[in-house]
Amino acid sequence: MSPQGSIVAIVTPMFPDGSLDISALHGLIDFHVREGTDGIVIVGTTGESPTVNCEEHCQLIETTVKHVNKRIPVIAGTGANSTQEAIDLTKEAKRLGADACLLVTPYYNKPNQTGLFQHFSKIANEVAIDQILYNVPSRTGCDLKNETVIKLSEISNIVGIKDATGDLTRGIDLIKRLPSHFSVLSGDDATALSLMLLGGKGVISVTANIAPKLMHEMYACVIAKQNEKAIEINQQLFSLHTNLFIEANPIPVKWALKTMGLIKEG
Repeated sequence: MSPQGSIVAIVTPMFPDGSLDISALHGLIDFHVREGTDGIVIVGTTGESPTVNCEEHCQLIETTVKHVNKRIPVIAGTGANSTQEAIDLTKEAKRLGADACLLVTPYYNKPNQTGLFQHFSKIANEVAIDQILYNVPSRTGCDLKNETVIKLSEISNIVGIKDATGDLTRGIDLIKRLPSHFSVLSGDDATALSLMLLGGKGVISVTANIAPKLMHEMYACVIAKQNEKAIEINQQLFSLHTNLFIEANPIPVKWALKTMGLIKEG
């Protein structure tokens, strides 16, 4: 697949005791399909991937794939700080029918660039499914440098990157130097429009949890070269872009969804 558009980094609904609320997840999926969301990332950062156990992780992927039923692409978060664990999760996501996988840089370990290349290339070579790199150094303590991304882009099933650095100069450099089929996706809602106007192919968005229709319309305006309209929509959304990060993600977005009546407390 060529990941593009407004892709929601969907939350994981839970009951107050921490167990999964699958019924609420079904409701969220249907909400996103109705509102025009272009794809779903399940069990990413916003989906609390580090805090669900392996059984729950796989259950969330399976549930999402089945309920989406090919209406929009499903991207499974399968990154881990253990290369073998990431391989195992990616294999399971492929078996369960995910369209692609999102692989965060190994957190806590702080590998160098050679180690990062070896980590991602081994996963790609072991599992024949489209894979999207995910760089979010503010959370992982590990920064995937542009030169390493460019080397990894030569591997055929590494098809994109979620760049959550918020550094537009880095994003512009990637867009300029990477092949046109490789998707540079924003992972930072506040700078997503700027990156898309400069050639980025979309956003993996927290804001889309709350305002999926507007996020999709903003992307559609960029594609249609209706830049003034896209800027107008972004101005409407900007307080959401910032307020959803007044506490660590996903605390604010889950509070907002509870207030909207879309999930329970948990």
